[in-house]
Amino acid sequence: MTAQPQTEPSVEQVDPGGGAGEQSWVERVLERSEQIQRTRTRSIAQARQFVEAARRLIDRQGSSFTTQELTQEAGVAVQTFYRSFDSKDSLLLAVFEELIGESCQTYRNQLEEIDDPVARIRYYVTSAVGSWRSSPSLAQFITAQHWRLFQLYPDEVAAATGQFARLIQQDLEEAASQGLLSPADPEHDAWAVTQLVMAVFHHGAFAQPAVPPADEAERLWRFCLSALGGTPG
Repeated sequence: MTAQPQTEPSVEQVDPGGGAGEQSWVERVLERSEQIQRTRTRSIAQARQFVEAARRLIDRQGSSFTTQELTQEAGVAVQTFYRSFDSKDSLLLAVFEELIGESCQTYRNQLEEIDDPVARIRYYVTSAVGSWRSSPSLAQFITAQHWRLFQLYPDEVAAATGQFARLIQQDLEEAASQGLLSPADPEHDAWAVTQLVMAVFHHGAFAQPAVPPADEAERLWRFCLSALGGTPG
């Protein structure tokens, strides 16, 4: 029995959360220099060490960690960090992208057996707005960094949040084709729903909700359902 040749992991295998047609943080790491292109697998592994170390630090102490604390946590030299990322902000952007990408992939996986597109949209909306409860520290990181990073990396942040909007849009178009919803413009309406979901998520990450989170999620869903031409119930 002959051994199968080993191949390097594809960007899709390493970073499944990347949006179609958009450059993921893994791809940005790989294009930084010719040297990195020649050592692709090792470069991805090192960059992932830093992303995972940053997530652990964020979970413990927020995003106030220093580059030295990060490299100590990752067990990798400072020089290696700057071969993977331009700055701490570019690393935080990678973490931001990955968190949203993971959530979107989780939603896809959990709804593989659900045929009703309206039920899927409802799940996306109600799950996302209350997801801050599963990891308050990461939710506060996303909330605190979102618009700050948007000023530095507008295209990348828009692509990251656009992953959720694409989930909504796909099912909006399917629901419209089945006569279940009547969106005026599926792409724009998906964007608008995403903005509402983010606003409620950001509020919940730092403020005590006025009503139980589950009730807040249902209220938002009823509002979105009405705006999309659906019928409650």
